[in-house]
Amino acid sequence: MKWQKFVYDVVIPILMYLGTIITSLVLVLLLMSVVGNGIANMKGSLFEWQYTSINVSLMPAFITTLQMVGLALSVALPLGLLSAVYLIEYARSDNPYVPVIRITTETLAGIPSIIYGLFGMLLFVTTLKWGFSLWAGGATLAIMVFPLIVRTTEEALKTVPDVYREGAYGLGAGKFRTIYRVVLPSAIPGILSGVILSVGRMVGETAALIYTAGTVAQIPMTPNDSGRTLAVHMYMLSSEGLHTDAAHATGLVLLVIVAVVNLIATSIVNVIRKGRPRPCRCIWWIKPSGPYCRPPS
Repeated sequence: MKWQKFVYDVVIPILMYLGTIITSLVLVLLLMSVVGNGIANMKGSLFEWQYTSINVSLMPAFITTLQMVGLALSVALPLGLLSAVYLIEYARSDNPYVPVIRITTETLAGIPSIIYGLFGMLLFVTTLKWGFSLWAGGATLAIMVFPLIVRTTEEALKTVPDVYREGAYGLGAGKFRTIYRVVLPSAIPGILSGVILSVGRMVGETAALIYTAGTVAQIPMTPNDSGRTLAVHMYMLSSEGLHTDAAHATGLVLLVIVAVVNLIATSIVNVIRKGRPRPCRCIWWIKPSGPYCRPPS
């Protein structure tokens, strides 16, 4: 019908372009606000090693953020990766528990962070008596990003062509060796995307950490010490209303950190893709001296 053709050829493209323009404008306005206010309020005293009520330095919060992200990823990434490998490579299609696990991970990924904070406070801070510490905050963040890592890793493993697996099996490679040397290297770009999303969520998290890691503005010397991340630091400065200028500068630093993490991850993905062999060379990852695969002319 003519009206359907008009909708498909005119209305939908206009709506798509309009949505793209609105999204781009919002992003530009947000960047202009954060960068403009951040640069205007940037001071050298914000980068002093020790925090005081006068300089309100963000360096302790920056160090705490790195510690918290590293601790959470060291727990969530291996567990999420192994869980996704099991669901895609080992679990049978008729396994009744697989749909339940997937629904559970999707549900956990959508739970508000404040719920994770209350759960972490009740379990790690109160029940296990860890107190307000890096342990409690890192464990809470690990539980929070674990479903995200599982889902993104699953999708990355699904994109690996079955011909890679079949070729490896046909040349005598076992299941584990095929996964380790063929499937996972091919899925690294997708896995890194999940890691980037997880890092972005952890860096910007406040509610879950206020109830578990605390708000002490000092560098934690041990995992049993309390500390505040950059997001919590910015929130505390804004809520107090005494150092809103420092809060704007902290927001800019937080934005730069997320941008740097994305650039580094993108560079790693590009390097991996450039160095990845063509499909006919995939067997070289298993047996470099194999006589069944010739280099392309």
